[in-house]
Amino acid sequence: MIDLTRRQALFLAASLPFAGAVTQARAAAQKITVALDWTVNTNHIGLFVARDKGFYKDAGLDVEILPYGDTGSGTLVANRVADFGISGSLGLFTQKSAGADLKAAYAVVQSETGRVVFNADRAAIKSPKNLDGLSYGGFGSAWENALLRTIIRHDGGKGDFSTVTLGTSAYEALANGAVDFTLEVSTWEGIEAELKGLKQRSFRYADYGVPDEHTTLIVSSNAFLAANPKAAAAFVQATRAGYAFAVDHAKEAGELLVAANKDTLTNPALIDASLKALNDGHFLKSAAGAIGTMDKAKMEAMGGYLFASRILLDGNGKALKEKPDLAAYFTNEFLGA
Repeated sequence: MIDLTRRQALFLAASLPFAGAVTQARAAAQKITVALDWTVNTNHIGLFVARDKGFYKDAGLDVEILPYGDTGSGTLVANRVADFGISGSLGLFTQKSAGADLKAAYAVVQSETGRVVFNADRAAIKSPKNLDGLSYGGFGSAWENALLRTIIRHDGGKGDFSTVTLGTSAYEALANGAVDFTLEVSTWEGIEAELKGLKQRSFRYADYGVPDEHTTLIVSSNAFLAANPKAAAAFVQATRAGYAFAVDHAKEAGELLVAANKDTLTNPALIDASLKALNDGHFLKSAAGAIGTMDKAKMEAMGGYLFASRILLDGNGKALKEKPDLAAYFTNEFLGA
């Protein structure tokens, strides 16, 4: 069992400086709840590190990571069931545009991890325009069709393909040839495919006309942030320390994540390889050294793209007529110095 003095030293070493967060009164730790966007995976590693290394406790917080369920994390946060939640960039933009009380406070992933993926033996697929006329194993959102049409048309194709909505079974369908291509997260499903010996090739979205994005974010509500600014800053900064630890001490962080989720994370090799991909690709920490910070230009470019693609709908399901104030969708203020 690690002693308190060493735990505090690890916390301070792993974190970027933040005044006041560690000095919060420990006698009355504030309860914070966090909702996950999916079953536990390496995108969540900083939360578990911060909790189990005592970073949250040292910041005066009692953080509960809620089990993943049927209700989306953004919905839980907007309705004040959870204080924070892991969310995709798409979820933030679409839900907030429809009226949900959401604001991003932390960028888990610094650049896009999604890929258009297909089996490596498909020699006829040389670039995205060759996806015209093929079948796509999809997940049921309008975003996917807009994304794929942009990519294919940017490469000179028509953007015409058939869609079969399959959800997570799309990966099995791709492997057995039932569909021609799908979308995957390169640092999770992509790594899993590699470990299974599946040979794949892929296209990066940003190479074909789609703005780069912070694929994964941590969001809160304006209501919570306004009412609890000190606790919000303490949470965001301790979370950043957790992710920084995962960058600098990947093996220990991976072991901790597995130990905390033994029932769901039964393949430690997947965790190790996924975390390596996240670190080698500068996803958790950018090549310039950014951890947690949202790039204003990147956020506004993706929001603008979604607006132009008529993906952003109002509360009545109608496409927004005017581009929203995208600066209101996110803030870096809780990251501290």
